[in-house]
Amino acid sequence: MKRLSIGMRLALWYLAIFLLAEFVFGAGMWFILRKNLYDIADATLEGQAADLERFLEARKDVPTAQLQAEISEDYKIERSEDYLQISDAGGHFIYRSRFFDEHPLPTLSLIQLKKPRYEIRKLGKLPFRILSEKMDINGQFFIVQIGSTLDEEIETLDAFRKYLLMFAPVLLLAASVVGYWLSRKALAPVDALARTARTISGHNLGSRLEQLHTGDELQLLSDTLNEMLARIESAFLRVTEFTADASHELRTPIALIHTEAELALRRSRDECEYREALRHILLEADRTARLIEELLALARADSGSEALDIHPIDLLPTVRESAAKWNQVASLRNLQFEERSGTQPLTVMGDEHALRRVVDILLDNAFKYTPSPGKVTLSAEQKNGRAVVSVEDTGIGIASEDQTIIFERFYRVDKARSRALGGAGLGLAIAQWIVQLHKGSITVKSEPGNGSVFRVELPTITSTIHVDAESR
Repeated sequence: MKRLSIGMRLALWYLAIFLLAEFVFGAGMWFILRKNLYDIADATLEGQAADLERFLEARKDVPTAQLQAEISEDYKIERSEDYLQISDAGGHFIYRSRFFDEHPLPTLSLIQLKKPRYEIRKLGKLPFRILSEKMDINGQFFIVQIGSTLDEEIETLDAFRKYLLMFAPVLLLAASVVGYWLSRKALAPVDALARTARTISGHNLGSRLEQLHTGDELQLLSDTLNEMLARIESAFLRVTEFTADASHELRTPIALIHTEAELALRRSRDECEYREALRHILLEADRTARLIEELLALARADSGSEALDIHPIDLLPTVRESAAKWNQVASLRNLQFEERSGTQPLTVMGDEHALRRVVDILLDNAFKYTPSPGKVTLSAEQKNGRAVVSVEDTGIGIASEDQTIIFERFYRVDKARSRALGGAGLGLAIAQWIVQLHKGSITVKSEPGNGSVFRVELPTITSTIHVDAESR
């Protein structure tokens, strides 16, 4: 079964709420009108009762027979005799109108009339409002029952109900039309957003939803979806660029391996030439393997599946182990290499293997881009509650416009030199990702021809505890 649209459901809800409100309003007004009409009738009865009480007080010493005659004579003039009944404390009637003789009322005792009683009774074919009241006239008690027909009140209530039932469907129909129009008007921006969203695909991710200026939740939804599309476009472009760059980087070593093998097989060669060809093939295979490993690391980082073993470690031994490994590289490349570290432990929350990889990446870049004779300095110290690892070189340096994008994937300042040295432009991107996972920062300061300084800052355990305590 097809579900109703949101607009139709809103219209139906609006109609249901209006119907309920109309019913409550109509019923409430009917009861209020009835109460007011009955109050008017009661006021009339109370007035008659007050007149009768004054009449009885004026004749408190008159014998019963004379009182009956005077009441009959007086009330015939006032034309109220039709709905009046008076009895004494013993229940004997002093006066009873002809109508109440034909349609008797239930006899009431003095105990039942501690306060005036109002009731509605149907006598014959007519509805009546009856007031029953006890009157104390100089120690003599009378039970007075006065009636008033409710013909006009009933006619008024019937007319009011008829008009309610007459106009309610008209108002309900008008409310349904207005409700549907309002729902369509309110949801028109949603329809516009949906139409635009259907046209967006992987080929036009630069398109955006219609910019709303309603100042309500729909504008917030539109802005949020546009922000999401911007993030998706950015991620899509990164994936596209990553795929293109990875394909390019992989195609080069594979082409070199293919060319070297093809040349070696064209004609017979001696053992030295075959060894040289195999050495070139092995070198390109190693470069390809390292590139694939870096690509896999970045892919795992993007997917969030790369998990680090974060635990308290002392960073100094990690730095010193990396320095010991690179001493031999410095000797082979005729470079000076100096390692500076303090004696105080640099305790951080980190993954030892990942942080060692960061140091190796920075040293690898320093050695690649520092010509002989040059100098590379590795230092580790604590400053302002943070562990600071710096790699400084006297190499070719980095232009200011390149420093803002040097951590992007596949970016290389000197592409020709990077290719000759086996670089793919992924090392700094991996280093930045690792540092960010450790809640740290990595920065570069450099001038062309004056070398570079890469600086990694990580929070120490003591500073982390201090920050957490302040946040609580």
